[in-house]
Amino acid sequence: MGDVVATTFLAVLAAGFFVGIVVGMTGMGGGALMTPALIFLGVGETATVITADLTAAAAYKSGGAIVHHREGTPNLSLAKWLIIGSVPMALLGPYLVFSLTADKDQLDRVLKLCIGFALLLAALTYALRLWINLRRVRLGEHSENDDPTVRILPTVLVGALGGLLVGVTSVGSGSVIMIALLMLYPGLAAAKLVGTDLVQAVPLVLAAAISNIAIHGLDWGILIPLLIGSVPGTMIGAKIAPRVPQSIIRRGIVVVLTMSGVALLDKAQWAPLGAGEHETYPMLVAGVGLAMVVLVPLVWGLVRRTQGMPMFGSPTVAELEDPAYRPGIRGMRRTET
Repeated sequence: MGDVVATTFLAVLAAGFFVGIVVGMTGMGGGALMTPALIFLGVGETATVITADLTAAAAYKSGGAIVHHREGTPNLSLAKWLIIGSVPMALLGPYLVFSLTADKDQLDRVLKLCIGFALLLAALTYALRLWINLRRVRLGEHSENDDPTVRILPTVLVGALGGLLVGVTSVGSGSVIMIALLMLYPGLAAAKLVGTDLVQAVPLVLAAAISNIAIHGLDWGILIPLLIGSVPGTMIGAKIAPRVPQSIIRRGIVVVLTMSGVALLDKAQWAPLGAGEHETYPMLVAGVGLAMVVLVPLVWGLVRRTQGMPMFGSPTVAELEDPAYRPGIRGMRRTET
């Protein structure tokens, strides 16, 4: 028994550490990576994993929010309206899912389905984010506005959708809400965007964690090694980020998110895919990953062509995500010929 506990502790610690490194390098939300990693490790039921991940996220996101607040980067008015929408839904979401069934196996299946679709949505929103940035660079439409007029109703609705998604799956605070903010407030500087998202994410994940703890309890055997691993991992990732090719890592994350989403739908016996918990289709998941590796660069190249740019080369993914990036005169002439 002691060996099993020690193995689980080390597995969760390692998962937290490596996912923390990726989060630190890219700034992407940890829930989209950590939750499926823990599920596939088999360290606990899906509801238990979600609860532990949300509780850990409330801890390390608080540190990031404090840093950004001291730097004056968050737009607090915008964060306020997001919180008004997100916190009630984060509290309500877990109860809505729990009310669907009292059977643990059925609840586990429903949660896997929800997480699987949420991961596919996270991958799609990241692709959409790149396309928006590509349009900005191509058309030269970007003009920074750090204090935009808050569009209250759309902002509250974005918060509500994000709150429901995070409360049920722990996925979405760093992906779905971020792309929605980018679309609603395209002039918001990158630092303001990240700072605002972090500030609103703290009460959001805290509310989601409290609601899930009230229903499912908290497994300290998962939470403690998760915190021990993820905090230093995030710090290391942030330090090595400038020396790592971001475009390769970010594309890899999109592939991993898609494969994880398909694998969870498979495990949850989603009718078009799944064979079930004990009879999955690993070749299907591998095939999806291979298709993503081969097809994504080609599809992205064709999208660039539609914007009058060469299929490959500059602007790179890293340049597209830099609001200060402006293509040179020579580069613009080349893309228009």
